Amino acid sequence: MPKSRTSSFTRRGFVAAGGALGLVAVLAACGGTDSAKGDGKDNGASASAAWTFKDDLGKDVTTKAKPKNIVGFTGTAAALHDYGVPVKGVFGPTTTADGKPDVQAGSLDVTKVEILGNVFDQFNVEKYASLQPDLLVTNTWDGTYWYVPEASKDKILQLAPAAAVSVGGDTSMPKALERTADLAKSLGADLGAKNVVDSKARFEAAVTKVREATKANPGVKVLAGSGADALFYASTPDTAADLKYFKELGVEFVTPEKLDEGGFFEALSWENAGKYKADVILLDNRTGTLQPEQLKAKPTWNELPAVKAGQVVSRVTEPIYSYDKCAQILEDLAKSIQNAKKLG
Repeated sequence: MPKSRTSSFTRRGFVAAGGALGLVAVLAACGGTDSAKGDGKDNGASASAAWTFKDDLGKDVTTKAKPKNIVGFTGTAAALHDYGVPVKGVFGPTTTADGKPDVQAGSLDVTKVEILGNVFDQFNVEKYASLQPDLLVTNTWDGTYWYVPEASKDKILQLAPAAAVSVGGDTSMPKALERTADLAKSLGADLGAKNVVDSKARFEAAVTKVREATKANPGVKVLAGSGADALFYASTPDTAADLKYFKELGVEFVTPEKLDEGGFFEALSWENAGKYKADVILLDNRTGTLQPEQLKAKPTWNELPAVKAGQVVSRVTEPIYSYDKCAQILEDLAKSIQNAKKLG
């Protein structure tokens, strides 16, 4: 686990450590530049022309030419990969202890990217500089550059411009998808390509499936949770782009009452893990969190109604914001709601 969890336990460290996604509100997502709009094809000038993109921190990010050497947070890089935009290096959860791709790496070939850091607060600045980066891309939850360490942030940001896409706060999943696509398009992606068009159509069909499932099986109570050694985190659905959208589609969430000081999650001791009754638990799937097999060692976990009923569903807590990956998330959610039994 990141060191941020061992002493001063910040919301930023909490999320990176694999807790439920409770996060501070970010600036409202801003519209893309002209180069990121249009008919879906890259209408920008040649690579020798200046490149600019207005990111979700409200910054006009500019380079002398369209960036070629791109380095990104693993999840952001994975989304760009789905649009055909390559990256040279990544930082953030990329490989597991056995060298296999982390869940946050998506379809990235992790053997073909330089890994600058694999955990929170790890970022090899010297290796980053050696890549001669033109642009750093990442997400933002709380107005900061996600997974860019505070201690080395200034050095990192001096080496290349940075662009951030909002995935929390006031942002819902469709907006995060739109802005990620805007960024990809500005970097040369063809949003009219068949695989992109097909993925978007699949996503839209999955949206309909979720709506239909919540209408066909109303009253199913869902709790978003995350397990750690000492605590069980219950998350509000109102601060992460995925949960916010699930709620918009009709999913009925159990919302914790005594949230943290920022109003995002409630940390429960394992003795009190059963405080909130739910028919379905969406369980954080990130590598740094306890998964069902590990949670069997927690007696109170085994007593939760959803656990007894076998209605614990893996939650992609940090989605890869491409239509391809989010379509799968919604399809799985629709099945979970459709098949869920109300437990009383």
